[in-house]
Amino acid sequence: MTTTTDLVSYEDALASYDPVMGLEVHVELGTTTKMFCGCSTALGQDANTQTCPVCLGLPGALPVVNATGVESAVKIGLALNCEIAEWCRFARKNYFYPDMPKNFQTSQYDEPIAFDGYLDVQLEDGEVFRVEIERAHMEEDTGKSTHVGGATGRIHGASHSLLDYNRAGIPLIEIVTKPIVGAGERAPEVARAYVRELRELIRALGVSEARMEMGQMRCDVNLSLMPKGAEKFGTRSETKNVNSLRSVERAARFEIQRHAAVLSSGGTIVQETRHFHEDTGSTTSGRVKEEAEDYRYFPEPDLVPVAPAREWVEELRAGLPELPLVRRNRLREEWGISATDMQAILNAGALDLIVATIDAGADAASARKWWMGELARAANESQKALDELAITPAQVARVTELVAKGDLNDKLARQVIEGVLAGEGAPDEVVEKRGLKVVSDEGALTAAVDEAIAGNPAVADKIRGGKVAAAGALVGAVMKATRGQADAARVKELILQKLGVEG
Repeated sequence: MTTTTDLVSYEDALASYDPVMGLEVHVELGTTTKMFCGCSTALGQDANTQTCPVCLGLPGALPVVNATGVESAVKIGLALNCEIAEWCRFARKNYFYPDMPKNFQTSQYDEPIAFDGYLDVQLEDGEVFRVEIERAHMEEDTGKSTHVGGATGRIHGASHSLLDYNRAGIPLIEIVTKPIVGAGERAPEVARAYVRELRELIRALGVSEARMEMGQMRCDVNLSLMPKGAEKFGTRSETKNVNSLRSVERAARFEIQRHAAVLSSGGTIVQETRHFHEDTGSTTSGRVKEEAEDYRYFPEPDLVPVAPAREWVEELRAGLPELPLVRRNRLREEWGISATDMQAILNAGALDLIVATIDAGADAASARKWWMGELARAANESQKALDELAITPAQVARVTELVAKGDLNDKLARQVIEGVLAGEGAPDEVVEKRGLKVVSDEGALTAAVDEAIAGNPAVADKIRGGKVAAAGALVGAVMKATRGQADAARVKELILQKLGVEG
């Protein structure tokens, strides 16, 4: 059960206070082994089967840094326009939780591998907002606790907890923004846009799938308010492990309203962690938040410092892919669409699918049309993401090719897509099985046109009298007779020719 919280309206909150945000995003790297040992990172294995003395923190076990993890960290730092440290080291972050088998987390503290960067993010109306990056540092994930008993699935009220250390030691990159100020009423939108842009960047780099629903990317939303005109930041709350773009926006918005309600009533904000509840869009108190000194950081004595060679860093910089915002702007110009259209494509998760369809031979307009139309509808009805549909970009490209050749019209193409989604085979197989090819035989079309004219003499007379628009009724009759498989444009031409009327 979640508790209700007194709130002020969002408009009233923004009339009196300016929001300040800080976003901490944890990205689980797609390495095959853990950050400091050779244990597998594969998902879905039996509990506690991917562990060793190193990731369990047994006495005498010595860690070794994962080279791919370091390379991924440098790539992320470069893509975020960060400085890359010439020399950095790991630290021990000390705090006790049952899912931390070593009783400390190997992380980085005052010497991160990447620092002082920025990421430009595009808002819904096309405005670009720059989010400054404080740091991106390497660390390891904790294990997984499952709290059994109780109604919430959290430790409070549970009868006991189960621990799985398979995840303990999986490489993480934590990306921390500088305080985000000046966003005003758009602060929640900025938070969402930033996390979305960061996710696209991570995927473009190929260092992680960054699937938030699977915990591969998680966001902590820090928020405080300060009275209008003030310069000193207020006390912050930290909403932990928010795992969807929509929830990041909702969490920020809720905390703005909650903070404003507390401050407006003369209360004091407690610096604490909070839990976000998807069902209500609200947050509830977690634990009082520690300060940095509470973690008793000190340099990790079992790991040598990391000193990325400048030549290597420049090689990685030269090999970076086209970054998402640059790519989107290029594609938008190439396709001749508006910023609003591109935003709709992004929101639908269709961009990469459309690009892949074009690469498979479709023209841009047709690729957009099918993914944003028929396929988006099918995804919505089946409550799936577009990339989860049982159709590939190559198959969509083949459908567009059949339409371009005149073998299919749009109505038949929709039936072909329906068949592919239903598992009836590739587009050509569905066409064959369902008998969906356009009727292009002139003899058959002429016969159907003659029959339509004979069956609708009054309509034919109107057309002869100059009412060309009335031809639509005869076209409809022919399309019905041919089960929608005639070329409507050619049918109209034949009708007008038969009746001696120029179109």
